Amino acid sequence: MPKRERVMRMSVELPLWRALAGYRVLTMLYAIGLGATRYGLFVRPWVAVCYFAVLFVWTLATLPRVRNAASCTKRFLAADLAIALTGVLITPLADSHQRIAGGPTLPSIWTAGAVLAFAIKGGWRWAAAASTPVALANLVERGHPARDTVHSLILVWVASIAIGYVVEVARASERTLARALEIEAATRERERLARDIHDGVLQVLAMVQRRGAVIGGEAAELGRLAGEQEVALRTLVSGGLLPVSRVSEDAAAGAVVRAVVEPDDDGPVDLRSLLAPCAGARVSLAEPGAPVPLPRPAARELAAAVGAALDNVRRHAGERARAWILVEDEPDEVVVTVRDDGPGIPEGRLAQAEGEGRLGVAQSIRGRLRDLGGSAELISVPGQGTEVELKVPKNVKAGRR
Repeated sequence: MPKRERVMRMSVELPLWRALAGYRVLTMLYAIGLGATRYGLFVRPWVAVCYFAVLFVWTLATLPRVRNAASCTKRFLAADLAIALTGVLITPLADSHQRIAGGPTLPSIWTAGAVLAFAIKGGWRWAAAASTPVALANLVERGHPARDTVHSLILVWVASIAIGYVVEVARASERTLARALEIEAATRERERLARDIHDGVLQVLAMVQRRGAVIGGEAAELGRLAGEQEVALRTLVSGGLLPVSRVSEDAAAGAVVRAVVEPDDDGPVDLRSLLAPCAGARVSLAEPGAPVPLPRPAARELAAAVGAALDNVRRHAGERARAWILVEDEPDEVVVTVRDDGPGIPEGRLAQAEGEGRLGVAQSIRGRLRDLGGSAELISVPGQGTEVELKVPKNVKAGRR
């Protein structure tokens, strides 16, 4: 049975649009009810009745327009604000001058809904632009800047700008969350592919390499190529995820979002990722299943020491010599052992080499480990190969070189 894909849509604005739709209906009913209670006091009641009829039809007819940001177009916002301003400016035609000084306008608090639509649609800048003509219309309707009028206008202006700013921050947070979910989904897919590759492709390549070496001839060359591809693929898989580097500046939306993850030069690094390139057709790498963290400078020096040991194997044991790398993660230290099946080193040969000025083992291996507070022990038996044991303490300081 095929799986059904469930699509989840997130929107921090949806509750705001729903609240705005409810606010418009309630304030429309409030304005009409308030006008009905003082119907007999109007100088020209027919003006008020006509406006309330338009307000009632407009509010109900435009409810679909305030469902989301896409349907709330600029043309609708302009028309909605024009309805509010018209109601404010024609109030003197319906009411007496004495009552205007202390009474509400025809649209009353419905006007704030038009301003809030601007705030939710375009943020605090749109809210400020819509609040300004509303304030001017109220001052013209009153005829003078009364204290209660100024207080109400400032309240609407500040509230709409604050809501607009909150909407911008919410939008930026929603975009950041969407990016985080996208990265998480990509990470899960990468891990799934890594498991599939490890369980299938790598085993097949390893089998081809072994069988080709046994059969010989052209199959041996095919096995060698399969071994090289196994090493390259294993390096890619064990290297882990690439660091996420993403910068998103959305200053116009009222927020600056930065999601940058870059490797720290002194931060811990998984030693396995540095040793993975050392593996090859004749070099086997055995490592723990869990990461082996070390400070980056220490991990690099240890990997360089392992590379120097492998160079010695190729130089002195021959190109066809096999080598084995064993990584052990101890509680207090990391131990890396490099062993080969070469002829071994004759007794006293290292001391003779140092006396002759050839300091490959002394400096490339022991010197590196000594600078890290570790040690390098070399054991060689003629005819039985050579073993180099490298130890690095875990508490080595990142800056210690």
